[in-house]
Amino acid sequence: MRHNDIKKTYHAFRLIVIPDIVKRTNKILLYFLIFLLVLMFMPWTQNVDLKGSLTSFNPAERPQTIHSTIAGRIEKWYVREGQSVKKGDTIVYLSEIKEKFFDPQLLDRIKEQIIAKQSNLAAIRNKSEALKKQIQALTDAMNIKLQQGNIKIQQLKLKIAADSADFIASKKNYQIAKEQFDRQVQLFEQGLKSKTELEARELRFQEAQAKLISSENKFYATKNDYINAIVELNNIRADYLEKISKAESELNSTLAYYYEAEGEISRMNNEYSNMQIRSSFYYITAPRDGFIVKALKSGVGETIKEGDEIVSILPENPQLAVELYADPMDVVLLRPGDEVRIQFEGWPALVFSGWPGISFGTFEARIKVIDKVSTNGKFRILAVPGEGKGGKWPEFVRVGTLVKGWALLKNVPVWYEIWRKINGFPPEFTHDIPINKDDKK
Repeated sequence: MRHNDIKKTYHAFRLIVIPDIVKRTNKILLYFLIFLLVLMFMPWTQNVDLKGSLTSFNPAERPQTIHSTIAGRIEKWYVREGQSVKKGDTIVYLSEIKEKFFDPQLLDRIKEQIIAKQSNLAAIRNKSEALKKQIQALTDAMNIKLQQGNIKIQQLKLKIAADSADFIASKKNYQIAKEQFDRQVQLFEQGLKSKTELEARELRFQEAQAKLISSENKFYATKNDYINAIVELNNIRADYLEKISKAESELNSTLAYYYEAEGEISRMNNEYSNMQIRSSFYYITAPRDGFIVKALKSGVGETIKEGDEIVSILPENPQLAVELYADPMDVVLLRPGDEVRIQFEGWPALVFSGWPGISFGTFEARIKVIDKVSTNGKFRILAVPGEGKGGKWPEFVRVGTLVKGWALLKNVPVWYEIWRKINGFPPEFTHDIPINKDDKK
C-alpha cells in the first residue's frame, strides 16, 4: 500500500505534518553524505611533517662569532649593534695587558738586536774562514815538510847502501892486508924478507884496519842519521797534526757558536714576525660584509682573554636555506630534489597539507642535502628555494626564523590516507627502490 493510500485510509496519518526544517535538514544531510562520498575519492597528497629554522646553505655565510686572537683590554669601539660593516672595517681596538709587550718600541729594539747579532755572526764567519785557511796552510806546510823528510830518508837509504858497500870493501881489504901481513911475518921469521919490507907491509895493514874502522863508523853513523830522520819525520807529522787538531777544535767551537748565533737570529726573527702579526691583532676587523648582530663584550676598559667572543656578525645577502629535521622512519621516503612546502613563523598562512595547491602563505623549497648521520635521533635536511612560482621566499624573513615544512609525497585517495593513518602504515614510496636479483628471490 502506498503512502498516499495510507493517508486516505487512516485519519491519524492525515493529522501528521512534517515540518519544513526537517525536510531541509534531511536534504542537507543527504548532500553532505554525497559530498563526503565524493571527498573520499578526491586525491590527497601524502606528506611528512618537518620542523626547523631558516639558515644559510653556505657555512661561510651563516651567523658567526668574532673572537679575540690575543688577550687585551678594550680601548675603543668603532661600531654599534645593527650597523652594516664591510670586510676589513675596524670593530674594536685592543691594548696590551702583558708586561712583556708594554714597550712601545719593542719592534725597533728587537730589530736592533737582530742587526747586532747579524754583525756578530759576520765576525764569527770571518773567524771560521781564517781558521779554515790556517788549517789549510798548516796542512800544506806539513805535506811539504813530510815530503822533504821522505826525500832525506831516501837519500840516507842510498847513503847507507853506499857506506855498506864501502864497509864491505874495507873489510875485504882488511882481510887481504891481514893475510899479507901474516905471510910477511912468516917470511921475515924465515929470513926471506927484510925488516923494511915487513914494516911496509905492516903499515899497509894498519891503513886497511883504519879504513875499515872509518868505513864501519861511517856506515853506522849513516844508519843513525836514517833513524834520526825517521824520528824527525814522525815528530814533524805529530807537531803539525797537533797544530791542525788544535785549529780544527777551535774551528768546530767557532762553527758551533756560529750555528748557535744563527739559531738565535732565527728565533729573534720569529719573535719579530710574531710581534708584527700580534700588533695587527690589536684591531679586530670584520671578516666579511655583513651586520653587527650583538656585542658580546661591552664597555671600554674590559679585559678579555685569548679566544673570547667579541661580537656576532651576520653576513650580508646569504644564500638562504631551511634546516629541517625528519624522523628516521620518514627520512627514507625523501630524496634530494623532492619538493617541500614551507611556512615561516609569523607569516600569515592557510595550510591544507594534503592539498598544497589551495594552501595560502606557503613557499616552495627543494631538498638539497640529507645528512647521513642522525643528530639527537633525527636526520637534518637542507632545502633551498625552488625554481617554481612559489620558489621566491619573502624578503623580510631572517636567519633563525622558525619554519614548518611538509615534504610532498605520492597522491592517493582521501579514503586510503584515512585508512593508512588508522592502521599506522607509513606513506607510499615515491622513488623506485633498487633491488638485487638475490633480493627478488
